[in-house]
Amino acid sequence: MALPPLIFAAFAVLAFVGMYREDPEGLPSTRVGQPAPPITDAALEGYAGLAPDALSSGEVTLVNFWASWCPPCRVEHPQLLEYQAQGLRIVGVNIKDQAGNAAKYLAEEENPFIAVPFDPAGRTAIDWGVTAPPETFIVDGEGVVLHRFTGPLTGTEFETRFVPELDAALAQ
Repeated sequence: MALPPLIFAAFAVLAFVGMYREDPEGLPSTRVGQPAPPITDAALEGYAGLAPDALSSGEVTLVNFWASWCPPCRVEHPQLLEYQAQGLRIVGVNIKDQAGNAAKYLAEEENPFIAVPFDPAGRTAIDWGVTAPPETFIVDGEGVVLHRFTGPLTGTEFETRFVPELDAALAQ
């Protein structure tokens, strides 16, 4: 008899604590403040792979996890192209995708990436803590992850959470 009210009380306490977290919408990342994990050596056929020291080149780099089958990835693609046109370095890790579909997508929509690592099994995505594409990480010139953004690089969340973090990273 007492078990259902106790279970309800436990859920109520969890909900109450969750409402007062610092960022209730954000997913915590164990990678922020840490060196960027390795990225697969495999590259999408016809595209450049990632050199081992590319994330510690002295320049801010975005690491974008994407897939051709992912509608939000398609929505954010114009923003990636705009960042490329501004000279920002972007690595596009293609995850859980068919190589032919990914290559066709980049050929049709333009390639904003300096390198396109190919991760069909999603191992690199797991190492980075990616939950679902698209996810974008800001990595400083020393190879340290500064910020993780889940979802497409569009809309209010992008403007209020990602853009200030990117501006701060570029100002360093």
